[in-house]
Amino acid sequence: MNIENAVILAAGLSSRLLPLSLACPKALLPVKGEVLIERQIRQLLEAGISEVYVVTGYMAEHFDYLKEKFPVRLVYNPEYQRRNNHSSIYAVREFLGNSYICSGDNYFPRNPFTATAPAPFYSSLYAKGPTSEWCLTLDKDRRITHVEIGGANAWYMLGHVCWDETFTKTFLSILEKEYNLPRTSPLLWEQIYMEHLDRLLLYSKPYQPGEILEFDTLADLQAYDPFYAEKSEKELLEFFQKQLPL
Repeated sequence: MNIENAVILAAGLSSRLLPLSLACPKALLPVKGEVLIERQIRQLLEAGISEVYVVTGYMAEHFDYLKEKFPVRLVYNPEYQRRNNHSSIYAVREFLGNSYICSGDNYFPRNPFTATAPAPFYSSLYAKGPTSEWCLTLDKDRRITHVEIGGANAWYMLGHVCWDETFTKTFLSILEKEYNLPRTSPLLWEQIYMEHLDRLLLYSKPYQPGEILEFDTLADLQAYDPFYAEKSEKELLEFFQKQLPL
């Protein structure tokens, strides 16, 4: 299938990165001298994905400059504080088809994106030994048949996702039906997917260690980028408060 567009989810509060996220949304942090979301936008454009949507919420005004720098469209999610990331999917539902769903806090040392894909997939890495990640059970064709939080010696979900039109149509019909249920509000879109695996087809696309990175905490950033390791928490806060005034 030809990939029509990409959505980058960047609306969240990034609470695990506190207190740094009080001064700067995670997607706007620099890593190895390049802003996380800017790197991902460049990689998508280089792969031939010319239609890119960025879903904003927390500190949304700080993403406005992206419209001047890149051919992207910003979509504001007004429910980012009250709901989990399924609300960002809902905010861009009219644009989805054969689409990449990306996280603004992912970092790819090498560009993983392509303009075509043989099947819908969720990127995955392999955990040797125990892990608290979202672990996958796969059939012989690598179709995802079960997802469980925590496990050992298993493939787990991390990184970008590719939806095809069939997945998109089915998922959005489920989301529309369940959106206003009280139980839906705290759910990740992945949790909604997990509850309907019999109707939603995704395959595991394997990647090697180090090909997909995610920075959940300041310690993660310090381990990868000397910029963070060489400064105190206070110095980092002061730096980003100057860069992005509150």
